[in-house]
Amino acid sequence: MSKEYVNNTEEINQDKVNEKNENKMGIMPVNRLLLSMSLPMMVSMLVQAAYNVVDSIFVAKVSENALTAVSLAFPIQSLLIAVGAGTGVGMNAVLSKALGEKNVDKANKTAVNGVFLAVIGYILFVLVGILAVKPFYSFQLAGGTMNEATRQEIYRYGVDYLTICCVCSAGVLVQMTFERLLQSTGKTVLSMCTQLAGAIVNIVLDPILIFGLLGFPRMEAAGAAVATVVGQIVAAVMGIVLHILFNKEIHISLKGFKPDVSIIKKVYSVGIPSIIMQAIGSVMVFGMNKILMVFSSTAAAVFGVYFKLQSFVFMPVFGLNNGMVPIIAFNYGAGKRERLIKTIKLSILYAVVIMLAGFIVLQIFPVPLLKLFDASDNMLDIGVTALRTISYSFVFAGYCIVAGSVFQALGNGMYSLLVSVLRQMIVLLPVAYLFGKWFGLEQVWMAFPIAELMSLAASTVFLVRIYKKVIRHIGAELQN
Repeated sequence: MSKEYVNNTEEINQDKVNEKNENKMGIMPVNRLLLSMSLPMMVSMLVQAAYNVVDSIFVAKVSENALTAVSLAFPIQSLLIAVGAGTGVGMNAVLSKALGEKNVDKANKTAVNGVFLAVIGYILFVLVGILAVKPFYSFQLAGGTMNEATRQEIYRYGVDYLTICCVCSAGVLVQMTFERLLQSTGKTVLSMCTQLAGAIVNIVLDPILIFGLLGFPRMEAAGAAVATVVGQIVAAVMGIVLHILFNKEIHISLKGFKPDVSIIKKVYSVGIPSIIMQAIGSVMVFGMNKILMVFSSTAAAVFGVYFKLQSFVFMPVFGLNNGMVPIIAFNYGAGKRERLIKTIKLSILYAVVIMLAGFIVLQIFPVPLLKLFDASDNMLDIGVTALRTISYSFVFAGYCIVAGSVFQALGNGMYSLLVSVLRQMIVLLPVAYLFGKWFGLEQVWMAFPIAELMSLAASTVFLVRIYKKVIRHIGAELQN
């Protein structure tokens, strides 16, 4: 047997060993990898969308005022998700890049600091629940044309619901942290399991606690909140258990823990723009509610119903993004440019297809969708126009959402922030206010497709810029 043959055989065997030890994000065919990581997240996101809608469907059966109260809670709930998800995005990007660089110590430190930041976030929202919820509802309900009895009923339902969601928010923040830890190592099926568990618990408890079934007291809107937080706590516990059992790439030890300022800075260099971006979404919803309450509380309820329904379209795209981000971050760290570019192109394609399907559904079936929420004739009159008009923005939104996540995965979250500010604060709210003032309620909804067109233009400019500055140089040092 020749020495050359033996050497070649040894090299082939070593390559097989290296491939076996290599993280799948660096070697699996990109389309299969993206689908394998994204589909579980898309399924779990759809289940989350389902339980959000189920919440509102059951609450709507209590009364339209209860539905309005839950709809008005969305800005603070969105802010809560923004803090958890934004911190998770930053942690995920830093951690996946460290894994791509094979820097295990940095990955572990990033994980434990992520858990610490979740605890800090919980303390913050306990204070929000105690101090801010009542003033929040009082301000939203000030003015408008509703009578005092309606105002007081919405206030009571809303304060009960939102206080519980904030004071008991530990579950959702811990849940999101450990979901991101599982996602960052490619274990999206396990992440899906945590979300499914929480969603199923929520859906089962909703009718029991809202209407007082099986011997439980009738809690109405507060029951929906309790069902939500119990589901989140179940998902959080499951996330911790699955991480300990199966996420062997990352080890969390709190022994002798001290916050690592350098890692926290890196997490929030990506995470803060994401938090601010989603917080801007909260401000946008708050502003739209104020604009719509001038016309009627029913208009605000319609807007709340739209947000529940659109989650069936947007949540799968967010699931796609959750699968995409660690792939991009890993291959960025590993210097694999072509895999990164292919991931972006496929993600945009899938996102656009999903959003076009959502557009078609809202154009054809607005009445049956609204009737899920016991819509009155007045609610139908307002809602059909709203759903059909807003859904035109879906045509462009898939591309814009993926572009924003690409910016974050490559450590340029500021681009996402700028696009979000342009879309929601500079264009959408002013246009909605002016169109409402000049043309009436029906034209308020036109602000959404107009704002999305601006987002399309800005996202394209920044995507070209990040390609020239970052993407085309990835791996160049390995080729030279």
